[in-house]
Amino acid sequence: MSLFKARDWWSAALGEGEEFDQGCLCVGDVDNSGSGHDKVVVGSYMGMLRIFSPHTTKSSEGGVADALLLEVQLQNAIIQVEVGKFVSCSELLHLAVLHPRKLSVYSVSGTAGNVEHGDQYQLKLVYEHNLQRTACNMTYGTFGGVTGHHSLCIQSMDGMLMFFEQDSYSFGRFLPGFLLPGPLVYNPRTDSFLTVSSARQLESYKYETLAVATEAESRQDPDLPLKTGGKRLTPDWTFILGEQALDLCVPSFSHSSSSIFVLGERNLYCLRDNGQIRFMKKLEFNPSCFLPYASVTDGTTNLLLGNHTNMLLVYQDVTLKWAAQLSFVPVAIRVANFPEIKGVVVSLSSDGHLLCSYMGTDPSFFSTPKVDAREADYEQVDAEMKKLQKFIREATRTQDILPKAEAEEDLIVTVAVSSNMDNPSQALIQDIDGLPVPSVTVQVKVKARCVVQASKLTVGIQPPLAVTQEQFVLEPMGVGSSTVVAFSAFLNGRYPAADLTGDVTVSYSSPTGVPRVLQSRFSLPLALVCVPSSPAKTTKFKITVDTNQPPVNLSAIFPEFSAKSEDKDGNSLAFQFLSGAKVTVQASKTSQRYRIQSDHFEDMWLVVKELVQRFDQHFSKLGVKDFKKSFSGPLPLQEYFLSVDNHFQLRVSAQQYQDLLSERAVQFRAIQRRLLTRFKDKTPAPLQNLDTLLDATYSQVIALAEAAEENRALLEEAFVRLRSATHLLVLLLSLWQGLTPDQTAILEATLLPLLQDTPQLGWEESCDAAVSHLLRSCLSRSPKDQATSLAQAGGPMLGLPSDTTRLKKHITLMCDRIGKGGRLTLASEANVQVPVQIQNLAAPGGVEPIAEVAGDGEELELPPETTKFIKKKQPSKKVKKDKEKKEVSKESSEASVREEVGGAEEPVKEAKKEKKESSKEKKESKKDSSKEPKEEAKKESKKESSSSKEKKESSKEKKEKDKDKEGKEASKESGDRKVSRKSSVKVKEKKKEPEAGDG
Repeated sequence: MSLFKARDWWSAALGEGEEFDQGCLCVGDVDNSGSGHDKVVVGSYMGMLRIFSPHTTKSSEGGVADALLLEVQLQNAIIQVEVGKFVSCSELLHLAVLHPRKLSVYSVSGTAGNVEHGDQYQLKLVYEHNLQRTACNMTYGTFGGVTGHHSLCIQSMDGMLMFFEQDSYSFGRFLPGFLLPGPLVYNPRTDSFLTVSSARQLESYKYETLAVATEAESRQDPDLPLKTGGKRLTPDWTFILGEQALDLCVPSFSHSSSSIFVLGERNLYCLRDNGQIRFMKKLEFNPSCFLPYASVTDGTTNLLLGNHTNMLLVYQDVTLKWAAQLSFVPVAIRVANFPEIKGVVVSLSSDGHLLCSYMGTDPSFFSTPKVDAREADYEQVDAEMKKLQKFIREATRTQDILPKAEAEEDLIVTVAVSSNMDNPSQALIQDIDGLPVPSVTVQVKVKARCVVQASKLTVGIQPPLAVTQEQFVLEPMGVGSSTVVAFSAFLNGRYPAADLTGDVTVSYSSPTGVPRVLQSRFSLPLALVCVPSSPAKTTKFKITVDTNQPPVNLSAIFPEFSAKSEDKDGNSLAFQFLSGAKVTVQASKTSQRYRIQSDHFEDMWLVVKELVQRFDQHFSKLGVKDFKKSFSGPLPLQEYFLSVDNHFQLRVSAQQYQDLLSERAVQFRAIQRRLLTRFKDKTPAPLQNLDTLLDATYSQVIALAEAAEENRALLEEAFVRLRSATHLLVLLLSLWQGLTPDQTAILEATLLPLLQDTPQLGWEESCDAAVSHLLRSCLSRSPKDQATSLAQAGGPMLGLPSDTTRLKKHITLMCDRIGKGGRLTLASEANVQVPVQIQNLAAPGGVEPIAEVAGDGEELELPPETTKFIKKKQPSKKVKKDKEKKEVSKESSEASVREEVGGAEEPVKEAKKEKKESSKEKKESKKDSSKEPKEEAKKESKKESSSSKEKKESSKEKKEKDKDKEGKEASKESGDRKVSRKSSVKVKEKKKEPEAGDG
């Protein structure tokens, strides 16, 4: 038990679950008894107002109940309570209660009770002010030197000072440069207000300066320039604290006539009235509240200071005079005089512990026993010192950022995938195009080496694959116990998956409370997404993989698919994906080549990956150490770019749907407002077909929402297909150049920077930034270019590009540089020293990002979309930019014509043509909606041919036609729905038809 402890004179626990803060406590003769004895007023954030008159009782029964004079439940939270002369026609003290949106002034009166029931106290409302702004704190005083009564000043949360003179509102002023409210106090000696701004400086404003400044009601925003008369509000003086202040106080006793005390987060400041510092005390603890009070020595001030270590400290200026232990952290401290004792310290905690205490000592009769003096064993101390120094040296020598893994984990996670499919299948989709959808069981065994409580298991798998249950809460496990969790995985979409691997993550807390995470990966079988089929004879896309070993029987490599194969020699094998695509693998009888072919480029990825993995396993079992596999090229970039363009076009469509939905929603709300205004009118005006327009707009919104939802589903499918195509391209690149696993990982992270595609950050811009970084760094032609790229800081914000030309050009350039011997490494950046002259150029956008032509002057073999930007000589950058802008605008207009989203505005040239064709299209849309895309394509090609005749270059015309042809094929494959860009009535008609969804 501590000798220096605050002696408990009277205490009370206020409510349960209530909260209190700095302004919730005040003391004073609030009932105007005339005896000069104080009462304790406490308000809580729950709206409870309590008034106490503490006194000691001989018996412990009813101590708090006898001291409680009044307890009232108010409607709003109580932020601050103050006692002062707040009524103009009275010299009596009144109670001011500040709520978030209201200021109330009450009179507290007591009447003598009859018989033995004691006095009765009641609270009467004198006046109140409803505040237009949310209040933060308040202060009071004789503003302007007026004597006899007190005025109030309230600071709002947005920096406005509102002045009230009794029951009338005086004026309001905005504090300049305001961000967050700070403590506020009135200095009666200089008639000024003190506050601490968000700039962490103490500011002083004279009342006269505030009164003649610009009226706050004439300015909505305090940062805008002044528009009316009045002076700009500036502080009289400022003092930089460098930290946020917890509280301010201006003592009113005579011998400390020029002191302003500021309690900071780490320091205590004392300043004169003119802003000059008197002294500063650096605190070695976190303070919670303080209170200056009168000192017996002239020229000094005593302070009570509470901190977060439950201590109550008494300072005389900067000298610590006394320290007492409290049972809680005080948030407010006051000094009061009661009938039986004077100078009682009243303290309040945040959870409602009210304590009246005094400083004193309590003698302790406990004496510590003597400890036998033992001589130190210097040899033992020396050995322990050397051992500790060894530990210190080892700890300072290791520079690892991540902590070292323990030798043995607390949990062991093993995942086993069943070799047989489930019977019956657990798939949500029973069959796709007549093929049953199988499912496979995955078992996870978790074994504990120690006691583990509250562990969770999460299964992560990429769509369109799904599992029957994704999260499991495991039971508490003891030492050596194990838990087995089983779930089924299956295909849950009508398109092939890009990744057959999944992750099992177990999160738990170690016995010491440290959170830990364990992860284990599993691979699902290829038979989950495809079934054996007959080989296809003609296909669009083909890939050839070479090996250095004799031909292998494919039936031995794929035993689960060879049972139903028609080829008994094992030279060909066909895989029928559940989504409809067919992939054929053929082995050459004479050479060591294997051909994979399919009608869809991205569908070959899983088969090629499985083929390469099973080749490695097969020859490792045979003991072949020099097995090599390769791809002779050329890289199928054109086929890959079809997936890129398809994904990008769907992203553009999603953005257009979003804009059109926003536009139609604004129109819908505007019509609703206008209709509501007419319905509310006492003499309603004619609707003027507003109800028809509302119905048509609603039909458009519904049609656009359905089209946008279907476009979102198509975009998810396109991103999975793009991931498959990118994985295949990375695999072919690694086989083509014989890249190491580290280089392949860098390439995969570059081309697949995202696992999910979002509207804010899409694959195109992320991939372009990653490829551009490789071209500037490790794949750069010269060390000078590499140093320039490393010196460059910042860059443009990533966003949806206007087209994919730049991205395809960069990917082609990267493949070409890898093919010419470029090394993929991230370590080369650290070895390049940046020249001084290049460091000076390091500004965002100050360096040309990528050289368009190779450093040795040779031109690259690029696709036709990119060669027109490189091979063609152009006179200047300005001409080049103008031509690119024209081409981009032309392509975007053609894309918008192909999209035909309802409600968008057409170009002026096509508006007349659209009106002529509208009646014709209305008749034809009911007959055959499937012919519409073809007719649109024909009209489009006619428009292109007529516009291209006006151009001089015939080669450019040919390229534009070829490019348009590819765009049509890509749009046919994606099956993109189209909403007709007609009037609102047309959208309404199409909604009623069976093909209304084709939009």
